[in-house]
Amino acid sequence: MARTPKKNEKPTHSNRKYIVGFWTLFGIGILIAIFVFLLAGWGAFGKMPTFEELENPETNLATEIFSSDGETLGKYYSENRTPIKYEDLPEHLVQALIATEDERFYQHAGIDAKGTVRAAVYLGTRGGASTITQQLAKQLFTEDVAQNNFERVFQKIKEWVISTRLERQYTKEEIITMYFNKYDFVYQAVGIRSASKIYFDKEPRDLKIEESAVLVGMLKNSALYNPMRRPELVKSRRNQVFEQMNRNGYISEQEMDSLQKLPMKIDFTPEGHDEGMATYFRAYLQKFMREWIEENPKPDGSEYSLFRDGLKIYTSIDSKMQEYAEDAVTRHISHLQKEFDRQNENNSTAPFRDIDKTEVESLVESAMKRSERWRKMEAQGKSEEEIRKSFTEDAEMRVFSWKGTIDTVMTPRDSILYYKSFLQAGMMSMVPQTGEVKAWVGGTNFKHFKYDHVKQGKRQVGSTFKPFVYATAIDQLKFSPCDTLPRARFTIEAGKHNNQNDWAPKNAGNGGYEGMISLKDALAQSVNTVTARLIDKTGPGPVIDLAEKLGVDVSNIPEVPSIALGTADLSLFEMVSAFSTFANQGVYVKPVLVNRIEDKNGTVLYQHVPETRDVLSKEAAYVTTSLLEGVTQTGSGIRLRGTWAKGRQDYERAVTGYPYDFKNPIAGKTGTTQNQSDGWFIGMVPNLATGVWVGAEDRSVHFPSITYGQGATMALPIWGMYMKDVYANEELKVSKEGFERPENLSIEVNCANYAADQNSDDSVPDELDF
Repeated sequence: MARTPKKNEKPTHSNRKYIVGFWTLFGIGILIAIFVFLLAGWGAFGKMPTFEELENPETNLATEIFSSDGETLGKYYSENRTPIKYEDLPEHLVQALIATEDERFYQHAGIDAKGTVRAAVYLGTRGGASTITQQLAKQLFTEDVAQNNFERVFQKIKEWVISTRLERQYTKEEIITMYFNKYDFVYQAVGIRSASKIYFDKEPRDLKIEESAVLVGMLKNSALYNPMRRPELVKSRRNQVFEQMNRNGYISEQEMDSLQKLPMKIDFTPEGHDEGMATYFRAYLQKFMREWIEENPKPDGSEYSLFRDGLKIYTSIDSKMQEYAEDAVTRHISHLQKEFDRQNENNSTAPFRDIDKTEVESLVESAMKRSERWRKMEAQGKSEEEIRKSFTEDAEMRVFSWKGTIDTVMTPRDSILYYKSFLQAGMMSMVPQTGEVKAWVGGTNFKHFKYDHVKQGKRQVGSTFKPFVYATAIDQLKFSPCDTLPRARFTIEAGKHNNQNDWAPKNAGNGGYEGMISLKDALAQSVNTVTARLIDKTGPGPVIDLAEKLGVDVSNIPEVPSIALGTADLSLFEMVSAFSTFANQGVYVKPVLVNRIEDKNGTVLYQHVPETRDVLSKEAAYVTTSLLEGVTQTGSGIRLRGTWAKGRQDYERAVTGYPYDFKNPIAGKTGTTQNQSDGWFIGMVPNLATGVWVGAEDRSVHFPSITYGQGATMALPIWGMYMKDVYANEELKVSKEGFERPENLSIEVNCANYAADQNSDDSVPDELDF
């Protein structure tokens, strides 16, 4: 008979050994975990960051370029990251981050125990365990995420250790800021500031709550939740962020419902090196910075990195004036191109003129050998025969057009001819008194046309060189604008002024040789024979000397009389700075592009010091400026006024933005070179000088006649539209006053014959601009 245990009698088979075993194993597990963490901390699973690295985590910071009015013009970067402070983050952005990525962020010390246990029990199906601090540790110190699960476990342990150290080293606010500054939102948007600019074209502090939710939603996987590729998926993810914000008490249910119904609006503004504002200026600035970096090492002797050290470059460019300049170039060249293409429809050598097919082939051959395709195939070891054959085979390509980028199929050879048919432009605007360059447009589209027509390109300047001849005569010989000279043909014989042959220039249109004409009217109407007489009196040497003092590179200007008509190749940069000296009372100020450079901490590394020199007397400068005013009153620049276009409907196909209807004093000069290859206009008001050049890549690509090919048609409209916008913005304070008249002016500038003619329209010929 079985024995019944008495009350309180202990069972014979005790569970004690199991309980002891469990706690022993548990204790061993804890000890092992602690030991594993210690091993990780000692670097057993790979190098751990030092205290100094935790104090200053290495990041690639973009160099930022600022305009004079405080706007960001662009960046240089290997990673497009510009750091931002916590106080510049909107509250709803921080709330969205915590609600979505780490609900207990303010309660844990780097590792969320509750989340970790949940993730382990449910194998991650009910959310992950990674805290914001752990994600930051991964971004900062895990270069390559292991694909092997075993290796990933040890990486994870390292990240846990690093996250606890980060929590001891930084405040919660600093960790949030570092995380936002480090995350890659794709499309070269590294960090929240770049992402805000690229996806919404605004600073983070200006983000709306629904925009913050989009960016926080991307943190899960920015490649997957890409608003440009999967907008519906991103909108759904955004709405999940609103649910999390509601769940955590940051927004009410009513607010959540309203926000979820909002459409998702993206203002995509890429910040690649080829996009954005002032692209040609930024390309030149990069060269400037490389030279500065070579000459200015860090205190420890190493070089600054333009792409990683987070420098701040404060430039002279005004963002509004730059915007107006780019808009004026785009409006006019896109309009002028239509007329240019129309006139090429029946041109058998289009886009070239005045050359035979052999010369065309020579130009194409040269372009092929300079092309990237030729360079790459040659580097691959391809034979010349193979390379040439590739230029005749159809290929898919994306090409520029004024209506947008076109996907097409054409041979590379045909693409060369296609691109050579486009007109180009250069434009620069500067303050004569300070030298500050306020606008710089080097071409029509930097992505497709890299060549800069402000400083890199040099072209024949035509009649825009004539003021240097007149200024020399005024300064040395005290000529007055009212002095008269014969229009008649004039010859400088061989042997004089280094002439090898007789030189007898013609006037435009091969006419107008009768009678006398004042210097003011001669410059206004670009009378070549008068300019020849003046350089005969001064000699070419003094003219070249003056040009050099005005900032012109004269190394390739021969000391012969023909330079008076603008045979020299000069840059727009040189011409604008030279003309500015006339408006600045004879004082040359070297153009300035960079006012200040700072490091990432705000320490000033460079401060611009103006470079100036006296070139002309105030009197000579004022008289030259007075001469140039005549160009816009009765000469080739008269179309800046409101009376030029009567009965000239044919010009509507080429002149953009007319009427300009300026009433204020304007000094300027047009220029047109041989065969209409180059059109120029340089115009000045007392505190702003602006120059424009228009032409094509090859000089043999040009208009067939001066009607459309002169500077007054090709270049002047850009100046007119730009200045209309500039004057409309009163904050820019661009002067409408007259040029300052020096005291005790001894040279007469008010001529009776000029006063009688200054309101005349019909005295101005169409062809006066050689």
